[in-house]
Amino acid sequence: MKKICALVLMLAACCTAFAQSAITGRVTGSKGEPINGALITLLNTNYATTTNQQGVFTLPAVQAGNYVVHVSSPGMAAVNINVLVQANTPPLKIQLTDASRQLDEVVVTAQKREEELQSVPASISTLSARQIQDYRVWNLKDITAIVPNLYSANPGDNRNVTGIRGIATTSYDPAVATYIDGVNQFSLDTYITQLFDVERVEVLRGPQGTLYGRNAMGGVINVITKQPTNTPGGFAEASYGSYGQQRYTLGYRTPLIKDKLYLGAAGLYTGMDGFYTNLFNNTKLDKQHSFTGNYYLKYLASNTFGLTLNVKHYANRNNGPFALAGSPSDALENPFKVSQNATTKMIDNIFNASLSANYTGSDFNFTSNTAYQQNYRYYTVPIDGDFSPADAVSVINNYGPNFNKVKVTTQEFRFSSPASATNWRWTAGLYGFYRYAPTKTGTYYGADAGLLGLDVTNITSINTNIERNYGTAVFGQVVYSITPMLDVTAGLRYDYEHKKNIIKGEYQPDGEPAIVTQNDTAAKAGFKAFTPKLSLAYHPSVSNNVYVSYSRGFRAGGISQLGSDPSQPPLYAFKPEYSDNFEIGSKNQLFDNRLRVNASLFYTNVNNAQVPTLILPSAITLTRNAGKLTSKGAELELAATVLNGLDIQYNFGYTHARYKSLVVAANGEAVNLTGNHQVYTPDVTSMLALQYACAIGSKTRLIARGEWRYLGDHYFDLANQIEQKAHSTYNARVGASWDRVSVFVWGSNLGNKRYLDYAYDFGASHLGNPRVYGVTLRTDF
Repeated sequence: MKKICALVLMLAACCTAFAQSAITGRVTGSKGEPINGALITLLNTNYATTTNQQGVFTLPAVQAGNYVVHVSSPGMAAVNINVLVQANTPPLKIQLTDASRQLDEVVVTAQKREEELQSVPASISTLSARQIQDYRVWNLKDITAIVPNLYSANPGDNRNVTGIRGIATTSYDPAVATYIDGVNQFSLDTYITQLFDVERVEVLRGPQGTLYGRNAMGGVINVITKQPTNTPGGFAEASYGSYGQQRYTLGYRTPLIKDKLYLGAAGLYTGMDGFYTNLFNNTKLDKQHSFTGNYYLKYLASNTFGLTLNVKHYANRNNGPFALAGSPSDALENPFKVSQNATTKMIDNIFNASLSANYTGSDFNFTSNTAYQQNYRYYTVPIDGDFSPADAVSVINNYGPNFNKVKVTTQEFRFSSPASATNWRWTAGLYGFYRYAPTKTGTYYGADAGLLGLDVTNITSINTNIERNYGTAVFGQVVYSITPMLDVTAGLRYDYEHKKNIIKGEYQPDGEPAIVTQNDTAAKAGFKAFTPKLSLAYHPSVSNNVYVSYSRGFRAGGISQLGSDPSQPPLYAFKPEYSDNFEIGSKNQLFDNRLRVNASLFYTNVNNAQVPTLILPSAITLTRNAGKLTSKGAELELAATVLNGLDIQYNFGYTHARYKSLVVAANGEAVNLTGNHQVYTPDVTSMLALQYACAIGSKTRLIARGEWRYLGDHYFDLANQIEQKAHSTYNARVGASWDRVSVFVWGSNLGNKRYLDYAYDFGASHLGNPRVYGVTLRTDF
């Protein structure tokens, strides 16, 4: 009899474990009115739906277990609801609060699974779709100072050079990894910086090597665009501003077959007359326009399996890239004026495509992401290499489509615990990539080359560098809940990378055949790295979280290219750069989600620091392991709804980043720069924003916003000779919205502050944008 009872109990337990139940419910506003079109998402599954006109929704046939339901609706504060699914799960009653009265409960994918922001034991900043519009963030560069201890600059060619916490990007291998819709934007060549139709942006500060691998030493930027659902909808937006700025965006998402097949498409056109004037011929130097597209086709075979095809492209035409003054003093004394004899148009064509397969089951989840990226960038005619009216040096790279076209293929397979997992949550996977980068650059020495001390004229030095590299990685991370209030996270990743570089040097006098000066020569090198992670998190309540963590990051090693300076031998292998990061932090949500306070302290130690040297005039960057760096600091993020309609946000970051040892070569001699500050690293970043919204009648809202952004002292060269002193900029936005239509007048850098945004170590400088103002009209349908 006992055996029979035991068997019955076992069968009952099994039936309960595999039981299914629908999750049903009703979403209302603060006055009990039904909310139509609210998006209901079951985190870490393929389940998603929207409410009907009565505010009712149904998620059918969900496996038994614990889940989190995320509910969002335009104009309302998003919430997360914990749900225990069992036989006959009772209907949910969800009440949303107006966004002017409460902060959003934010979901992030920082640990490659959907989680509530405040529960993740790491420093993470987020920008929602509404905040991206409020801050007028059009480009990833615009998040400088919004995110504590983040600095992003434009060197003059529309590529963003980004650093976080003193870990700065100083070469084409970034220190901060960027992911767009789950795809690693492999290098500065292949990622798209424009932001439109975005669901949210996540910025993870500190090394993220365990889950993200190479070049995530400073952190990771995750961009998630909006996905199509069962509810058709779209938007159109037009902006006009000073300096001939135009920006038009249009998007539409719709189900082709309800609950099965979805389509989404969005496009962006930008244009401007340019900020710079070329005094050599009295023309605008940086007039440009671009078009960006983002397209989705999503197929749900069932509630557990789906396929998503995503295609992105970016085409930019820049009539005057690298609008650089010859020195910082020239840039500041004669703002936005240069004199260059060789002007060109830069063609930039980026194409990214990915296919994602996603399975969510009762035992595990599985994701496969296959991606291809390509960028073809060239100058139609030679570009000025001496940044002066002299016919001294110009750079050529238009050698046909077989050169200067970078191609990257990546593949990730990822397994993770099911959405219903509680005490044990794990992620494991495999990653691989292949990159092909054939570059060919000619440096032309013109009739005035002698003015620069050169003893050759009317010849071209041609350098060919063909790089092939591939890499593989295996990674895993587990989160174990020791008690309901105490979690431990442990992870480990192993990366292997192989690089091969083929070089060739040629010398071609005008009108004569090329003479080979460096025969085809090749070199190979292999690199490997272990990146562990360990953290302990204590959360005495759902509103408070305290954590301590250790993480390791690395930047891939490589092989130096062939340049024009014979004192810098090519095919020199430099090692990976490693960092150890220690962090303690606290996250707090207070006063019924009306106040969020997150704070952290960090210490980072970098070994084998990769120190790049820009070789002119061929514009080749050679890298050596030449230093050790320490970076320490503090961060604070505060967001509050003080009164109904009044929001305050204040973000602060402090970084003290200096080289413990640094010896570099200059003019054939070793120069000791130990103790110098890290480049592209303001000691303070600060942003204060106040926004007030008030209702007039039942459908009209007036909105006013003001911002103060502050960047502390920072340097652009390792010798710390080129410095930008601390400065402030002010931005404002005011307008009105009526139901689904809004119009805003805005202005940035209202004080018209002149400051260096980027400078090369040889002095060529690019200014931050001047005062710009304009108007934006938007409609959602």
